[in-house]
Amino acid sequence: MTRRADESSLGDTGLAIVEFGRAFPNEAIRSLHATEDGKAVFVRLHDNKAGFMRNMRNHFACHLITPGRVRVRGSNDGYSLTIDFLDASYHNGDYSFASAAEAAEVSLWLLGNYVAPVDRQVPDGLPGI
Repeated sequence: MTRRADESSLGDTGLAIVEFGRAFPNEAIRSLHATEDGKAVFVRLHDNKAGFMRNMRNHFACHLITPGRVRVRGSNDGYSLTIDFLDASYHNGDYSFASAAEAAEVSLWLLGNYVAPVDRQVPDGLPGI
């Protein structure tokens, strides 16, 4: 399996779905985006939570991203994000995507994790988002 992962990388969405599903069988995957090099995948889950999966050469590291425990900064090129995982600093780094739209979408997934559910309530009289 490790040899297959080295050859195909996590850019193979089927492998990413199987391995993330194995790590978190009770989480339904809604969407995912692999990095340009195929070594990491960002996962959007059914309840708007986010997950992360990375090929660590001899195994896959899968994490659910805890709200408020990740920092995201955009880059000048629009294709890359600098991400700091506060609970898993060994995954900190720059992640490049195939398009600026993918990078933007992943940043929105991660930013959605910043907002506590209580803060998502729209006050009465204001239009919903």
